[in-house]
Amino acid sequence: MRKQRGVTMIGWVILLIPMALVLYAGIRVGPEYFNYYKVLTAMKETAKALESDETLTPQAIRGAIEKRFDTGYVDSPKADEIEVAKVEGGWNMTAAYQSEVPMFGNLFLLIDFDKTIKIETN
Repeated sequence: MRKQRGVTMIGWVILLIPMALVLYAGIRVGPEYFNYYKVLTAMKETAKALESDETLTPQAIRGAIEKRFDTGYVDSPKADEIEVAKVEGGWNMTAAYQSEVPMFGNLFLLIDFDKTIKIETN
């Protein structure tokens, strides 16, 4: 009598389905994270360009962010959705938004992004 070795066809299916679902989710979520990193880059570049400017206003900051979003092809959030608040020693820019990524049927992945960048004015 021979001993059987290896994985059966049903075993392969059981192994590959979860891996395929994770890979598919990664493919669907990837563009959202790429967009998030474009938002972060635009906010960091804006903070660096505007640092030490004592005459800043929320409108001026949003205008600078909007220019970077336009040139960086940022899809969401819009520049007016970036919260700008005066704090001690400068300004805070906060990008807090959610993104829904459709998987299949009525199943969605909800991604919550929240990042604050400070513009130093001292």
